[in-house]
Amino acid sequence: MDHATPNLPARDLTATAQFYGHLGFEEAYRDEYWMILTRGSVMLEFFPDPHVDPATSNVSCCLRLDDADAFLEVCRGAGLPETDQGWPRVHPLHREASGLRIGALVDPDGSLLRVIENPSG
Repeated sequence: MDHATPNLPARDLTATAQFYGHLGFEEAYRDEYWMILTRGSVMLEFFPDPHVDPATSNVSCCLRLDDADAFLEVCRGAGLPETDQGWPRVHPLHREASGLRIGALVDPDGSLLRVIENPSG
């Protein structure tokens, strides 16, 4: 099956693995230059960038999930605040004009992961 995976910056690969580990991700691969985390069929890839500034990062990707509510509940259960400032944080799902339900996770490095619920049917 063809697929693509986001490549996100991480100031510290160990800290990033720990953060995402609290959200159910596991290390599938890691060396000093690259890390791959998986959670079920979701795969995120990270490269070290000690200079990334969470306040000015414009990095983003989409997580298209069958149960977006459950994933955001895991995020809140891990202690992530539901707010519109700071990082890490989550944004609740809301229905957009497109008809899609979209929320978000902002990680400690300022990367925006849009959480999009897959349409049923």
